[in-house]
Amino acid sequence: MLLAQNSGRIPGPFVVVRKNAFSTMPETVEDKANPELYSPHPGVRGMTLLNREAFKRTVVVPALKVKKEIVNSLLKSLKQSVLQRPGLKRVVEDPEDEDSRLVILDPHKIPGFSLGESEQQVLKELSVDPEVSRYNLELTYENFKSEEILRAVLPEGQEVTSGFSRVGHIAHLNLRDHQLPYRHLIGQVIIDKNPGITCAVNKTNIIDSTYRNFEMEVLAGEKNLVTKVKENNIAYELDFSKVYWNPRLSTEHGRIVELLKPGDVLFDVFAGIGPFAIPAAKKKCRVFANDLNPESYNWLLHNCRLNKVDTKVKAFNMDGREFLRGPVREELSKELPLMKEEQKNAFHIVMNLPALAVEFLDVFRHLLVGEPCSAAALPTVHCYGFSKHEDPAKDIQERAEASLGTSLDGRCSTYLVRNVAPNKEMLCISFQVPADVLYKRPCPDEAKPASKRLCTSQGFSEEKLLS
Repeated sequence: MLLAQNSGRIPGPFVVVRKNAFSTMPETVEDKANPELYSPHPGVRGMTLLNREAFKRTVVVPALKVKKEIVNSLLKSLKQSVLQRPGLKRVVEDPEDEDSRLVILDPHKIPGFSLGESEQQVLKELSVDPEVSRYNLELTYENFKSEEILRAVLPEGQEVTSGFSRVGHIAHLNLRDHQLPYRHLIGQVIIDKNPGITCAVNKTNIIDSTYRNFEMEVLAGEKNLVTKVKENNIAYELDFSKVYWNPRLSTEHGRIVELLKPGDVLFDVFAGIGPFAIPAAKKKCRVFANDLNPESYNWLLHNCRLNKVDTKVKAFNMDGREFLRGPVREELSKELPLMKEEQKNAFHIVMNLPALAVEFLDVFRHLLVGEPCSAAALPTVHCYGFSKHEDPAKDIQERAEASLGTSLDGRCSTYLVRNVAPNKEMLCISFQVPADVLYKRPCPDEAKPASKRLCTSQGFSEEKLLS
């Protein structure tokens, strides 16, 4: 319609424009290399209930009239200039000549509908007439990308969220306050534009530190939140509304499992549904996995059966401290005295509860009683935490040292897992629990006869008693 302002009528499917006529053509929005060229109809601004029909728009793009037998050759030679937009045809019928086709060019690559020297040389070699056609290209909702749709709908200047975490068939969004009036539309657009996504949810509060799940609202699609995921070639099933699962941690899960060797022992203090425990069991490690959340515990058992490692994983449903003071202490007390210097099996303790795990490290103080085992056999802890400090590695080390009551200088390593939010990092600190922290040695006088201990405790020395 903009093109018709000089003629007073709407143009047909395409209009031929000769090169020497470019300077006389009226300048329009579509003529420029305009990033908004593929924007939906401006009338969708402020829409909260999705109306797909309202997104229709006709834009004018450059096209070349080409004999159909040389279309493929032209597409190869002009592949950088041809329209590459998904869902749109690059070659269309010529309504005036059945022996010809119209090759649609990218208006961003052909500014001002003017062919460059390289394009003209290609046309000359293929004996193609260098006349440029203006083709009316109709765009519909299906032709726009999700970010283009949301940018057109949300108020100008506001942040557009088209990213999400995918958990099976569920898209998990974390919308900002200004996006909430549009949340149902956003959810439906995410479903429409991402094959396999049939449900979109938005987190409505922060993660509950007790069970590590959060309240959520189904924005669009089916309300079934029981889903299947695959991580590092292992399948898991879960109810996303009741357990914790973060697809962004798959690399970290793999990194820790890579450290384990067959025969090693893994204690997973906050196991969730098993992303550390199950691959470790598949690697022929002995696994003790615990989670306080009864739902996580049940799904952990389910996924162990699903992956045929239920005989290799001992699962527990208890508080993390009680797990460390109970099954972990019992197993270490039994196994560490039997360890020999030449034995290569190791003990690993994973504590993936970033909001609180560092505070649990004080449990290791004098967890065991007796003579320390060899230094090589001391268990290795992998403890996760968040930090907003300007030096996150220093921060998490100092907090770990405060909990343990000892210095970890030269005895630990820190690994940056991921950036959680602006100025908020998730880290993993790994260290062998120092022997002087882990072990409580028997007092020397505990081996004396009771009478001597009594007298000594009452202030009488052995010398006085003998005299």
